[in-house]
Order: sequence, then structure tokens, then C-alpha cells
Amino acid sequence: MSDLAPPLDREAKRRLAVIRHVEEVSGNVAMTCRYFGISRQAYYIWYRRYQAEGLRTRSKRPKTSPNATHVEVAGKIIYLRQHHHFGPEKIAMSLKRYHDVTISKSGVWRILKRLDMGRLPASQRYKRHDRRWKRNGSSCPATASRPT
Repeated sequence: MSDLAPPLDREAKRRLAVIRHVEEVSGNVAMTCRYFGISRQAYYIWYRRYQAEGLRTRSKRPKTSPNATHVEVAGKIIYLRQHHHFGPEKIAMSLKRYHDVTISKSGVWRILKRLDMGRLPASQRYKRHDRRWKRNGSSCPATASRPT
């Protein structure tokens, strides 16, 4: 089998149709752009990209995220979660107080959720005081140890 290019998506096929219309049908860029409802600048961007690398649709994901949380801060969040079992609000407060890092509790929650640390295991969750200890099936501690 020969080296086949991957199939083009719908957007790339449309761009190729516009370029081929100029080359094979009209020969006039301005008229073709008016016919297809695109700007000439867009056509020339597509045409230069087509000549250089083909018309595959490129990712729209940004190359950089300048407002992303730093790796050191995420490491501190993970440490506080694993070793102290803090929730998002307490982690945010601790980072602000002891490390001078300002991050919202929702930002902490998003980081924890992304790392699959959203919920603590049942053994590490907070238990209400009235449900922590039960002796002899009685809820009142004074009657639980009284002999019958």
C-alpha cells in the first residue's frame, strides 16, 4: 500500500474546495471569496498554510496558559490533602497564611478533582462528634456503662 494522507475533516475540505475553485474554475481570488463568503485575508492564510503543510485542522488549544496554577502550588495542595486531610477551604487558608499563596477554594477544588483526589476515603472523612463512639448500643454515655 502507498503512503496515504489522513482523511480531511469537514472544515479542511471546505478550505480545499475554496482553493481549488480559485485554481481550476475562476482564477479570481476576490470573486471566489465573495462567492464563498470569506475574506481575502482568510483565503491567503489558508493558501499559504496549504502550500507549507497541507490543510489539516490544527488544534485550537492555546500554546501557553499564563494564568495556570504553578506546579509548586499544586504540589503543596497535594501534600496538605494527603498528609493533613484538609478540605479545599482549609487548604486555601493554610496556603495563604503559611506560604503567602492566594488561591480560591474553588481553584483548590478544581486541582484536587483533576488529580482524582476530590473525596477523601471514608476512613479519613470528618465524623460528627455524636456519631464517633457508640458503646453497648446506647446513645447516652451515662447509661451505657451502668450495670443492670
